[in-house]
Amino acid sequence: MSSLDKKTKKQMKKDGFLKNNIDKNLDLVSEILKLKKEKNAVILAHYYQVPEIQDLADYVGDSLGLSQQAANTDADIILFAGVHFMAETAKVLNPDKKVILPDLNAGCSLAESIPTNEFKAFKKNYPNHKVVTYINCTAEIKALSDLVCTSSNAEKIVASIPEETPIIFAPDRNLGDYINKKTGRDMVLWDGACIVHEDFSKDKIEALEKQHPNAEFIAHPESTKQILAKASYIGSTSGLINYVKTSEAKEFIIATEAGILHKMKKEAPDKKLIPAPIYTNVQCACSECPYMKLNTLQKLYTCLKFEQPEVKVNKKIAKKALEPIEKMLEISG
Repeated sequence: MSSLDKKTKKQMKKDGFLKNNIDKNLDLVSEILKLKKEKNAVILAHYYQVPEIQDLADYVGDSLGLSQQAANTDADIILFAGVHFMAETAKVLNPDKKVILPDLNAGCSLAESIPTNEFKAFKKNYPNHKVVTYINCTAEIKALSDLVCTSSNAEKIVASIPEETPIIFAPDRNLGDYINKKTGRDMVLWDGACIVHEDFSKDKIEALEKQHPNAEFIAHPESTKQILAKASYIGSTSGLINYVKTSEAKEFIIATEAGILHKMKKEAPDKKLIPAPIYTNVQCACSECPYMKLNTLQKLYTCLKFEQPEVKVNKKIAKKALEPIEKMLEISG
């Protein structure tokens, strides 16, 4: 990961940014919009960002939509309000543009679950297998892949590979298991998972269902099989939003990162939305990604003002990673 350069650190310290001494009366939204226009920047944000960032962004979407937007932008600067692997993907798709991320500590538990050297060794055990990797991984892992997918298009991507061709699917074992069931494949699964989707409590969800007998339970496919077995609908982030919007049901218990509720409320203001509870002593606690929530309006402002921290990808790795990403975008349409 890139870090702040010395010149930027010195200027930020002088201006009070490193000590959070920004004028409290500063209208951050107005300043960000002003800087965005001056620098010909675009702000891309994931649905798991805090509401104020979603409301400010030029485009809010899931991993597939964000990849498509990154591939087609004519901006000079891409400010990615998300996590590191997303900004990396944007850089791979836009090698000549500057890609910046508000907080370099905004990582991903799923991406961290697949160290490059370990995956290289794992691949050697399956020399005849095609490798499909979920987009929630590093550029290094994408560079070791034949195809990349998102939860929106994973089934379509896997189906594009001949049935007789064996597949390694990484890094999410839950999504891989779900796609195996959907397609009838027997893909070899890397043993990785997302902390956000692993922590839903089946017992607490069932207790919540008793309190809301008319509510539909819907879930993201990164959830565990025991959670998915209960769901009346399983879909990607954008799929879940669209389902709530179009369903005749009026109440929903939703098993995914709670940031999605902001967009859902906008799209379906007449629906009652209930976040699925997780394993915790706090009553009715919902699942939130600690990495996604590292981004704030203040960090967006300083990031755009100083155009730092910048995300860079080794050129050789970027070239190798680009091919499976472009194949995904081509198949997705």
